[in-house]
Amino acid sequence: MNKVYVIGMGPGAYEQMTVKAVRTLEKCDVIVGYTVYIELLKEYFPDKRYLTTSMRQEAVRCRMAFEEAAKGAVTAMVCSGDAGIYGMAGLMYEIGEEYPEVAIEVIPGVTAALGGSAVLGAAVGHDVSLISLSDLLTPWELIEERLRCAAKADFVICLYNPSSRKRSTYLAKACEIMLEYKAEDTVCGIVKNIAREGETMQTLTLKELKETTVDMFSTVFIGNKQTKVIREKMVTPRGYRI
Repeated sequence: MNKVYVIGMGPGAYEQMTVKAVRTLEKCDVIVGYTVYIELLKEYFPDKRYLTTSMRQEAVRCRMAFEEAAKGAVTAMVCSGDAGIYGMAGLMYEIGEEYPEVAIEVIPGVTAALGGSAVLGAAVGHDVSLISLSDLLTPWELIEERLRCAAKADFVICLYNPSSRKRSTYLAKACEIMLEYKAEDTVCGIVKNIAREGETMQTLTLKELKETTVDMFSTVFIGNKQTKVIREKMVTPRGYRI
């Protein structure tokens, strides 16, 4: 049976791809993905045939992958981070209903919440909620409700897609909501360009975060009541007795 692989390629660096992801890409004939992600791979897999689309062409991209696999090519659909977290795995299964002759295998990767947490220190050390601030596919009203629920329950919160040219005020709005339930001095962190050139990190308070500008390459972390700064790193204790 023909097969298409849906591969999470991690946050950016080749070294942070899983061994299984690398070995699978090595045996593929065709690699399909968003243009920016494909450019990250070409250096390491130069002999592959690449097919790309721009943003907002996700369904087209998925069908391209299935068409190649249906022809017998060993095909990979690549996503940044993990394919199942704001990635293409779900959409591939949905569109895969049109291609019953093509099997699907999902290969996990290191998502930004984990890669960024490691850069910050141990930001995600306990229960965590991952929330995207992009309202392209999810109504803002629903995003607000999820923010309230996560903040009220004192989750560590990791925000994906915190800002863009059209959503420059969304992080401040999210902070206003979280400040209804979390203290102003709650420890927070920002990591930009995780595992890529120009990687930066900073720790700050929730009050300071509200006044901070980030971009689409940033991942934002909001701690819980136990989160603290140790050695200039953001640490959320698991609760072990010391």
